[in-house]
Amino acid sequence: MNDLKHGFTAISARDTREARRDARLEIEEFNAEYCAVLDDGDLMDWPAFFTEDAFYTITSRENWDGNLPVGLVYCEGLGMIKDRALAIAKTSMFGPRYLRHYMTNTRVMGIEEDGTILAGNNYMLVEVRAELPEGRLHQAGRMIDKFRRQDDGRLLLSSRIAIYDTLLVPNALVLPV
Repeated sequence: MNDLKHGFTAISARDTREARRDARLEIEEFNAEYCAVLDDGDLMDWPAFFTEDAFYTITSRENWDGNLPVGLVYCEGLGMIKDRALAIAKTSMFGPRYLRHYMTNTRVMGIEEDGTILAGNNYMLVEVRAELPEGRLHQAGRMIDKFRRQDDGRLLLSSRIAIYDTLLVPNALVLPV
């Protein structure tokens, strides 16, 4: 975790102001698509945003600050991410809800020689349920991401760590952040 917490140790020749600007725009477009898939409820499409060896977790700020690996969700590898999507889509029972994901303030914190991008952003998740038609804040926090460019030029997440600041998650965390 510490390498993600403190950024990259060396700046590569690829890590220029222009490269960061271009990467930030590409990541913002990536996140817009990511949010659209989750907001539309297309859970079976969600794993396509990750590499085969991806890491995905949702953890509290307290655990992150304490360097504790425990989180509400912990997935190592695309297989676990696909299992989570399948379990939510096909076997989980929960009341109907609508979520809206908002990701802002994208920062590119480094670009490695191999093109891996370390980035972060803030996120907010708003939830609407039948018994709460006005909606409410479900979660707020930040993401720490590692993106890896694929042979076809696309970026995929090799790591996404969602660190929520909200002290209480109002109900069971059902859907991905």
